Amino acid sequence: MTTLTVSTSIDDETARFIGDGLNAYNYDAGGPHNDQDLWIVARSDNGAVAGGLKGSSEYTWLFVEWLWVSRAHRGEGLGQRLLGQAEETARQRGCIGVHLDSYTFQAPEYYKRLGYEEFGRIDDYPAGHSRVWLKKRF
Repeated sequence: MTTLTVSTSIDDETARFIGDGLNAYNYDAGGPHNDQDLWIVARSDNGAVAGGLKGSSEYTWLFVEWLWVSRAHRGEGLGQRLLGQAEETARQRGCIGVHLDSYTFQAPEYYKRLGYEEFGRIDDYPAGHSRVWLKKRF
């Protein structure tokens, strides 16, 4: 009989073994995933971090995991510049689009104004709000 172990963390060797197994399966089914991280950092004239974007391209799409602009720089178009640079980098990498998620208390309407369309939603995540998935195909 197979046993199950529940925990909040596992050792690196086990994590690597599981990850390698999943990656091998995905490679066989979908081909090379060509994953590559992306970081774009915006800095003020004095060198302080004003905002940033973290993403990764995989197969032919870029996923934006984080997009943040400091309170002092909101309303200056910095978020749009960061996202625009990410889209340009995605095109250079051969991607056909960008996808991301946002909570309703964050910025889904902002992304929609920039040409993103909603393709998924979970209501009450967290309670009283929704988690929204958006994409933009080039």
